[in-house]
Amino acid sequence: MPELYPAEIEPYAHGMLDVGDGNRVYWETCGNPAGKPALVLHGGPGSGAGPFWRRLFDPAAYRIVLLDQRGCGRSTPDAADPRTSLAANTTHHLIADIEQLRQHLGIGEWLVLGGSWGVTLALAYAERHPGSVSELVLFSVTSTTRREVEWVTRDMGRIFPGEWARFRDAVPEPERDGSLVDAYARMLADPDPAVRERAAREWCRWEDVHVSTGPGPGHRPDPRYDDPLFRTRFARLVTHYWRHAAFLDDGGLLRDAGRLTGIPGVMIHGRMDISSPVDIAWRLAQVWQGAELVLIGDEGHGLSGGSTTAAVVGATDRFRGV
Repeated sequence: MPELYPAEIEPYAHGMLDVGDGNRVYWETCGNPAGKPALVLHGGPGSGAGPFWRRLFDPAAYRIVLLDQRGCGRSTPDAADPRTSLAANTTHHLIADIEQLRQHLGIGEWLVLGGSWGVTLALAYAERHPGSVSELVLFSVTSTTRREVEWVTRDMGRIFPGEWARFRDAVPEPERDGSLVDAYARMLADPDPAVRERAAREWCRWEDVHVSTGPGPGHRPDPRYDDPLFRTRFARLVTHYWRHAAFLDDGGLLRDAGRLTGIPGVMIHGRMDISSPVDIAWRLAQVWQGAELVLIGDEGHGLSGGSTTAAVVGATDRFRGV
């Protein structure tokens, strides 16, 4: 079983889909045009779907579809521009975009792969449109509840107290005891570009700490955050979605997981994932009949470790002939 498929997987088609509200989302298809359709839902929100995602699928077996969600990647308008309104950028809009793209590409149903925030979006999409989803492959499981947002922005300070104090203290003192995600969102909308830049930098610095499980001896900062446009785009979109708990009924994804019955799924999660504690995936596995939970004992959030990556590729390999 390969850990990753070769990097030389280039799109054979791509385009910009007009989804309304002034938004055009970038999509591309790779692999086998006659293969099993599979959709990638990237994390963030706001990370964009880079070439790495193509390598999680056998290109001889899959028709791989990558999508940059509204406001990020190659989609327009760019959320890095403070003039870009996020009013028409919600989970419900993204779900509609996914369905429009499926119909645009003439796909009946597809495997949906999501990571981190992409899991929240994949679950919301599958619960809304179960007939469009053949399987789900999910890693670093999240559901973006208010409790999860509070965990990342405040409670996790018990694990990284020094780094969290810096994150908190970037906020004006009168707001430090309130909602930090709301405070950061306000700073990112400030008319002063210096205020916006500081908020984006400090938000992404904190993100780098908890996603990587901390700045230990082997820690390498995420190079994406060196780009001022990326970090502004990322911080704006994350705070926008988190402050609204993904625009979903709080706890609704778990409550409505019965709608996933009949959809085979694999959830892959690191036991050392501090960003998204393992109980999120465990609770979902208790109510989603047909789901398999794979716990990776020594790895954290994302695909930074070889075992998690191998498990994701193993899951897509398992479903390629189904």
